Amino acid sequence: MPYTPTLALIALGLVLLVLIGVRVIRSLRRFASTRTLVGDRFGDGVGLLKARSAALKVAIAGRRTSGQARTRANPAYDRRRGADRRTSNA
Repeated sequence: MPYTPTLALIALGLVLLVLIGVRVIRSLRRFASTRTLVGDRFGDGVGLLKARSAALKVAIAGRRTSGQARTRANPAYDRRRGADRRTSNA
């Protein structure tokens, strides 16, 4: 029976292939969970950075004096004082 050693080597090769495949799949699962964790933490950090940037913009806008705020808009069209100054006599 000269084919017995060949069959034994093929069976051993298949067993080793299955064992290696199981280890690779486990490693890929661990890598995927780690990748998800890192992505979540990175996303949280980006969100916090955006929130801090928005808060800083609000704080800077709040520090402007009323004179600086008026220079940006045309006072003739200022409707907050009750009327359009172009058409009223007040």
